[in-house]
Amino acid sequence: MKDKMFEILKSIPDMEKKLREIRDVLLTNLVMLGEIPSPTFQEQSRMNFLVHRFNQYNLLNCSTDEIGNGLGILPGKSGDRNILLVAHMDSEYDDKADHTISIQPNSVTGPGVADNALGLAVIASLPYILEKLNIELNSNLILMGSARSLGAGNLEGIRFFLDNTDINISTGLSVEGVRLGRLSNSAIGMARCEVHYWVPEGYDWTQFGAVGSIVTLNEFINRILEIPIPTRPATSIVFSSIESGRGYSKVSTEAELKFEIQSESEEMVEQLLQQINSIAIEIATKTAARVVVKELSRRKPGGIDFSHPLVTNARKIMEAMDIKPRITPSMSELSAFIDAGIPALTIGISSLETASKTAESVKIDPMYKGLAQLISLLVAIDKGYCDEN
Repeated sequence: MKDKMFEILKSIPDMEKKLREIRDVLLTNLVMLGEIPSPTFQEQSRMNFLVHRFNQYNLLNCSTDEIGNGLGILPGKSGDRNILLVAHMDSEYDDKADHTISIQPNSVTGPGVADNALGLAVIASLPYILEKLNIELNSNLILMGSARSLGAGNLEGIRFFLDNTDINISTGLSVEGVRLGRLSNSAIGMARCEVHYWVPEGYDWTQFGAVGSIVTLNEFINRILEIPIPTRPATSIVFSSIESGRGYSKVSTEAELKFEIQSESEEMVEQLLQQINSIAIEIATKTAARVVVKELSRRKPGGIDFSHPLVTNARKIMEAMDIKPRITPSMSELSAFIDAGIPALTIGISSLETASKTAESVKIDPMYKGLAQLISLLVAIDKGYCDEN
């Protein structure tokens, strides 16, 4: 008996060849979107461009909402179900960065190209791509650029939409620019935090043990490292960045530390955060300085099983394309889908070539595989092959 996915898998090589013909459309959208600065809470201009594209493709209900999400609906032949395809619009690069995007023969380079201008360009290009491939889904396809996703945004855009929409979403897909092969079906518990340290004006530098902020923050980190971390549930504390100081011959009076607590257990995340807050209070009391731990965002653990048909068929598609699936937990829009009880995955489109503080570079050739896997998965979802019995 043939696998019901057989026809979809068989069509992939031909689809990938045809997708190379839409290179200019995809890269044009990538450049146009990527060159619009879009830091978190300031996505308006990028959203306007996205909705304009949706209008050009004659999508229905092209609109925005109170949070600033950009939406458009590609109606299906029957419209019996609704698939939500989302990519976040915000970037970690602020509007002071040079947002020029350059295209080389084999790659595209610029700030935020990988995270997540490419993912958003796929959303913007998909109506055109499906038309060129002569693919018409039975399901309604809701295309969305989500606002306020990163950092302090805490997935506010996608959460707002899912909490307030009257549309019954059957399946969700979160699209990220990288990496090809990414397959996230679950989210881990997470608390993303910043620690701010200030030495108050008039601080008595003659008191015993008085030091600058760098030494104190180093002590704070060492104290955190002394906290016992369990192996089950899998748990870690990730230090992301530290900033302090103004130059030589000057004692640093301010410092900032960014870190994440990650765990399979929501209770463990809360327990560790309480311990870290206690350390901050203790250090502040001893040094007479201000030490404040600020929680920026929180994620709950959860997801669909590895054996769920959505995961199984996504793996079949990747393996048919010689893409090695990378099963990793996600902190993207997938978390909001999980909280809403909607089966969902996060997938990547291309491969990262380089990344720095000023720019990212993604490879062009893998984009066609990434698009083919996405469209094949959409067709499988549309046909009901990814539903649980």
